[in-house]
Amino acid sequence: MNRPAFPIDELLPRILASLATHPRLVLEAPPGAGKTTQVPPALLAAPWLGGRKIVMLEPRRVAARAAANFMAQQRGEAVGGSVGYRIRFENKVSAATRIEVVTEGILTRMLQDDPMLEDVGALLFDEFHERHLAADLGLALALDVQASLREDLRIVVMSATLDGERLATFLDAPRLSSAGRSYPVSVAHFPGKREEAIEQQARRAVEHALAQHPGDVLVFLPGQREIARTDAALANALPAGQAIDVLQLHGELPVEQQSRVLQPDPDGHRRVVLATNVAESSVTLPGVRVVIDSGLAREPRYDPNSGFARLDVVAIAQASADQRAGRAGRVAEGFAYRLWPESQRLDPQRRPEIAQVELAGLALELAAWGDANLRFVDAPPTGALAAARELLQRLGALDGATITPLGKRMLALGTHPRLAAMLLAPDDTDERALACDLAALIEARDPLRSRSDALAERWQALAAFRAGRVGADASRSALAALDQAARQWRRRLRSDAPPPSHLPAHVIGDVLLHAYPDRIARQHPGDPYRYQLANGRSAKLFDDSALYGEPWIVISELRDEARDARILRAAPLDEARLQRDFPQRYTREDRVVWDANTRGIAAVRETRFDRIVLESKPLAKPDAARYADALVDAVRQLGLAALPWTEALAQWRARVRCLRAWVPELADALPDLSDAALLASLDRWLKPALSGKTRLDALDEQALGDALKSSLDWATRQKVDALAPTRIVVPSGMERRIEYGFDATANDGAGAPDAPVLAVKLQELFGLADTPRIADGRVPLTLHLLSPGGKPLQITRDLRSFWDRTYPEVKKEMKGRYPRHPWPDDPWNATATHRAKPRGT
Repeated sequence: MNRPAFPIDELLPRILASLATHPRLVLEAPPGAGKTTQVPPALLAAPWLGGRKIVMLEPRRVAARAAANFMAQQRGEAVGGSVGYRIRFENKVSAATRIEVVTEGILTRMLQDDPMLEDVGALLFDEFHERHLAADLGLALALDVQASLREDLRIVVMSATLDGERLATFLDAPRLSSAGRSYPVSVAHFPGKREEAIEQQARRAVEHALAQHPGDVLVFLPGQREIARTDAALANALPAGQAIDVLQLHGELPVEQQSRVLQPDPDGHRRVVLATNVAESSVTLPGVRVVIDSGLAREPRYDPNSGFARLDVVAIAQASADQRAGRAGRVAEGFAYRLWPESQRLDPQRRPEIAQVELAGLALELAAWGDANLRFVDAPPTGALAAARELLQRLGALDGATITPLGKRMLALGTHPRLAAMLLAPDDTDERALACDLAALIEARDPLRSRSDALAERWQALAAFRAGRVGADASRSALAALDQAARQWRRRLRSDAPPPSHLPAHVIGDVLLHAYPDRIARQHPGDPYRYQLANGRSAKLFDDSALYGEPWIVISELRDEARDARILRAAPLDEARLQRDFPQRYTREDRVVWDANTRGIAAVRETRFDRIVLESKPLAKPDAARYADALVDAVRQLGLAALPWTEALAQWRARVRCLRAWVPELADALPDLSDAALLASLDRWLKPALSGKTRLDALDEQALGDALKSSLDWATRQKVDALAPTRIVVPSGMERRIEYGFDATANDGAGAPDAPVLAVKLQELFGLADTPRIADGRVPLTLHLLSPGGKPLQITRDLRSFWDRTYPEVKKEMKGRYPRHPWPDDPWNATATHRAKPRGT
């Protein structure tokens, strides 16, 4: 085929020159510039490539196929020759392949299996701005390989919308930018109606676009569900007598349907393409003149506090909105309609997946790589990573931080560790075939239109489809895709057993529990709708649940809520299977614990499955040594205010905290007495003081003070008293108290000292020129100057200025009110006193 011209063409010589002298490059080019299909062929003749392969990462299967097909057609070849692709369950490469387009999981496997990559000369990361987790991991692994094994490996990061300067700095790489090929696009916000569903607003916008503008219409919707609803809404709404085709585009479509969307209509019909964000930047759609953008995408979100992941419909970033609108200006002047209010502000850039998804797969990859300290563009959150490692230990994939033989087998399957554990668990051939069905069911969209929470109903619909029956509430296309995915899993596992046609009641749960060991759940004895999970949390059934009455279930899908999670999908299981498969998770333990309800100690003997309490009996003679642990737990729950603080001890604590800030050279010698630090170290400082006690109120003030001061030696305590004294002698000869405070609500989160306060009658300071100071003269006292009656007259930290400027006015006002007290004209040289004048003077 004749090669068309692309805007990227004029930049290709600079790209080649840069890579000849530098092993990394950041390439920015807007959609339509040609970076995906023109850069890889341009690199084939580069001397540094030395006849090796170019591997290009595409984040989506649709885009990987399309890019490989386009490059192969340019070379007059079929895919699988010099240009090929590899995606999950599909491989079109050969010994002659020089350019290999792969999806993200494939690249990770290549790096894990052969870190040297001896037959690869360049790695290209396309559409990196989408910031998928697998792309971030792939780049981190590639950088590690380049730094330690392959200095000659070239790494090119390509993006349409990205903070290129930041990425170039991170990579220590040159940055090149290409112009795009686009026409002006007029952007307008299409008004919605009150409580109007997104598919109805999209339908109205499509009708308007077809009536007002030429060309094809591309509609961006968050997911397949919204695409199907919009398709149905358009079925009876399009103009009669016009040749208009409505097409869908998403990653689950068969290859033939995807290819149809990516080619011009052979009969010249106008088209309305309903697409997910797969059409945002990864593929080019011919003939599009109008874009209708819902402004939404369905993306994974993870809460490390709950341990539950979910797909949420979220607002897109401004960069994505701009990119979507640009799709209308590829062939001529275009129009973009946004289905959100003009007043709504979007985030500038898309958040990286690594910051908001479940990280079990990443944690397993890092364990297999043997180095968790890779260089990530954005580091994985520590909380989510810790939760992921805990799950992997439950699944048997990690022993501590080390990958197990089972973990290595799980990793080789290239799926989520939960599903990999389930696929590898069964010894029985029929159960292994069932595991393949369940893996397909969990990974794919729901084949049923009903809201039932029984996973068994989904499997029964699949079994019925195989027997030639499709229920009224089932999707034939979804069931066909499920059947195909299950066949691929059986082929991958070399499972010769046919898929089962019927099952005993609990078998689905008995297999599924190996994927969700943390979500094995037992019915609450006092509430049949509530379940306690093995991870210690709780969840509830819907009122019309098909699972009502099941004593044990395993939950595959949850929605996190404020109190109890909501069970969306689950299956019953047989407790005998738990005892057979997980005997080590049954424990019996004597526990002495703090009971928040009774505010006392409870001593019980518990039988548990993980954190599910199966039986609890009172203990007549508990181990006395365990009481201290229970009392420490009580303080953790109730807070430090539950301890017997005296005013003197609270002041001592404040003095130490202040000195850590005022005298930095003492900070290492003085303990951190903030709430957070004390609560985190209760076992160290408080537990010894609770030894032998069975009640929290048995701890007296003296014992608490001794515990709090236990880490300070005698010399350090003396320094505290000298630098932050409790009292100070004023000119009247009397000792007056200094009050210390600490502001724990400061913006920095660590708190800050309040200014120390000396409250003293004005007459007691006559003759004192300067404000008293503490902390080795570093900190002036805040003087609360009082009237003879103890009422506040003035607050100052500059006594000298007070005598000069303010005292004359105070004297004038107070002299008549307190005639029996001295009010000298010269306070500098007057005698300080705490008494009134003698009678008759």
